[in-house]
Amino acid sequence: SKGYMEKSGTDFSICVITGGLWPSQAQCVELTYPETVTNMYDMYASYYVSQNAGRSLRWCSALGHCVLHATFLRGIRKELVVSHLQALVLLLFNGAEALKCEEIRTATGIPVAELHQTLQSLALQKHVTLLVKDTITPDVCDSDVFTFNGDFSHSSFRVTAAEIAAKDLVDEGVAVEQRMFEDRVHEVDAAIVRMMKRRKTLAHQELVTDVSSVLRFPATAAEVAKRIEALVDREYLERDAVTSTYNYLA
Repeated sequence: SKGYMEKSGTDFSICVITGGLWPSQAQCVELTYPETVTNMYDMYASYYVSQNAGRSLRWCSALGHCVLHATFLRGIRKELVVSHLQALVLLLFNGAEALKCEEIRTATGIPVAELHQTLQSLALQKHVTLLVKDTITPDVCDSDVFTFNGDFSHSSFRVTAAEIAAKDLVDEGVAVEQRMFEDRVHEVDAAIVRMMKRRKTLAHQELVTDVSSVLRFPATAAEVAKRIEALVDREYLERDAVTSTYNYLA
C-alpha cells in the first residue's frame, strides 16, 4: 500500500505481463529479498489474486531493476541504478564490512553462475567499482572475499552499474591474463637464458617445454616462443635454421 511504502521509505512498482510475452531468456528464480520488499510483494500479490481469480504471479528478478540511495566516505551520496541481483548483494554490506562469495550466496539464494557474474559486474568494472575483491583474478570462487568500496567516486549523481555479459567476462579475463604475463616477461626471459646457459643447445619444442615446466605461473607455448624470438633478436641466442635448434651465445 502507499502508506506502507511511505513508512518504509521504499518505492515499489510492478509490471505484469502474461507468460507468453516475457522475453524467452527471462528466468524466474526464487531469491531471498529484504523483509520490506517481500512484504510489499506479498501485499500486491494478494491484491492481484483477489482481482484476477485463477491467476498467479511469478516474480522474474532478472528483468527488474532498483535505485539504491548510497552514502560513501566523506558523506558523498549517490543513486545507484542496479539489477535486482546487484541490489541484493549490495544491501548485505549494510550489516557487514566483508563477505565471502559463499556467504553472499547463502544470504541471497542467487544461483552460483549468476552470483559470480553479478559479483564480477560490481567488482571488476573499470569506472563503476562498488565492491573490492581480495584477489586480482577475473574469476570468482566461493572463498573470495568482497568489501564495500567506501572510496567510490563518480562525476554523476545517478550511476548505473552495468551488468557483464558472458562474452565480456571472457574478453576481460583474457585481457587480465595478457597484462599479467606482460608484467612477468623478464621472468620468462631469465628462465630461457638459464636453461640455455646450462644446456648450450636445444631444439625449439624441447626448449619451450622445459621452460614452461620451471615457470611458477602458467604460460602458453606461443608466449614462450615469442620470448625466445625476442632473445634471438637481442643476440642472447642464435637459431640454426637447418636443424631447428637454438645455441646459447656467451
